[in-house]
Amino acid sequence: MDNKDFSDEEIVEKVRTSDRNLYAVIIERYQKRLLRYANNLIKDEDKAIDIVQTSFIKAFTDLNSFNTKKKFSSWIYRIVHNETINLIKKYHKETPLPEDFDFSSDENIEEDFGKKETTIKVEKCLKEIPLLYSEPLSLYYLEDKSYQEVSDILRIPMGTVAIRINRAKKLMKKLCQKI
Repeated sequence: MDNKDFSDEEIVEKVRTSDRNLYAVIIERYQKRLLRYANNLIKDEDKAIDIVQTSFIKAFTDLNSFNTKKKFSSWIYRIVHNETINLIKKYHKETPLPEDFDFSSDENIEEDFGKKETTIKVEKCLKEIPLLYSEPLSLYYLEDKSYQEVSDILRIPMGTVAIRINRAKKLMKKLCQKI
């Protein structure tokens, strides 16, 4: 059986006990996804690359603290989340929307634009909404995480995940229609 056929948790166990070089399989599996996730949060590709590299190093050095009975993906996403939040705090990049910020429009973007333009527009809109809402939305829709996984990664209750995703969808709709 090829190493790529093993689960993340099985590979982690092998890395911890016998073959540290197998960590390359983990990096290969997660690099693009984590980079996309970090970039959606920080909105700076160079910083996102640094965050992901730092996160892989931290994950490797802390691999013995990972509980193989849990999902590795949630654990590594949490590390990227923490690194990103630390960087945001360091540079004070987050600007919350004012409470009275209004998006009013009657346009329907799906009728107005093709799929490619819509994708570009959605990515632009995602960058405009506060991190509080963009992060769970990005994890759920772009990273295909379940509500439970989003809850584990962000360390918030599942009900809060649902509320934030719902609010994020409303913000996205209004914002995308306005752009």
